[in-house]
Amino acid sequence: MKSKKTDYIFNIRLEDCGACDVGENILRKIRIPGDKSLYHFAEMIIRAFGFDFDHCFGFYDNFKRHHDSKRAYELFLDIGEEPLTPTVKSVKKTKIAQTFQSPGEKMLFLFDYGDEWRFSVELKEIKTGGKGSLKPVVLESIGKAPEQYPPCEED
Repeated sequence: MKSKKTDYIFNIRLEDCGACDVGENILRKIRIPGDKSLYHFAEMIIRAFGFDFDHCFGFYDNFKRHHDSKRAYELFLDIGEEPLTPTVKSVKKTKIAQTFQSPGEKMLFLFDYGDEWRFSVELKEIKTGGKGSLKPVVLESIGKAPEQYPPCEED
């Protein structure tokens, strides 16, 4: 008999990129089981925007100065590199349900510390009672994401 699952529904908004102009409202609504790791969540976010999952990343509770976050989760810790702050936790060992407790909670998802793709991650709803393990899915897609690696302009 399969146990009941808890699904988390998030709005993920592309807010900014250090190397490009985001411009318009670009949002993905994602449903993902709460027992998935933040690593799997990050991969789902990046794939939902059509990017390659090829850079380090982190989740932070401080949107303006991620280095000053009280709650932070980084891939650096999992790959044996020095985390940005000593209070950082693992993205591979931390579950979504451990990080997001109630609707309305937000975190910054920072992908690629060079280009600084910045996403606002907001928990919209927690659904309990589904059967089996539902796969993560994009429920809604608003706006076209920019190219992750736009062609270089020639002089």
